[in-house]
Amino acid sequence: MPNIASVLKAEIVRLARKELRSEIDSIRKALAAARAESAALKRRVSELERSVRQSARAAPARPPSPPAVEEADGADRFRFRASGMASNRKRLGLSAADFGLLVGASGQSVYAWEQGKARPRGKNLAAIAALRGVGKREVVERLAALKSGEQS
Repeated sequence: MPNIASVLKAEIVRLARKELRSEIDSIRKALAAARAESAALKRRVSELERSVRQSARAAPARPPSPPAVEEADGADRFRFRASGMASNRKRLGLSAADFGLLVGASGQSVYAWEQGKARPRGKNLAAIAALRGVGKREVVERLAALKSGEQS
């Protein structure tokens, strides 16, 4: 004859399995839904990556232009790079004092701009930009005119 303890133990195991089965079924359904959603998202990502590659091939390759420097007084917008100004001054063969005379500043200001310690203001920035495309001969003529105007 079965022992009451073994009967109780068997009944508890049966009921526990029954409860676990219902819980596991709901977890399996949630897992299947999550896997399906994950697969759908992977497909969507690959489609988007493919469209980005196609649009990158179709678009002309050009680097984005850097933002222009905006002056507080509403002056025109110009880009300014200290190294660019220094190389332009050296290309023209000018001293800092002569370059400053052309742009309306002192030689010390020119040195400070080139070292990145200061930034030129509106009218100086416009004058620096105007000297970008100018040749050596024209700069020498302008400089001579400015120096003769100072001596008179």
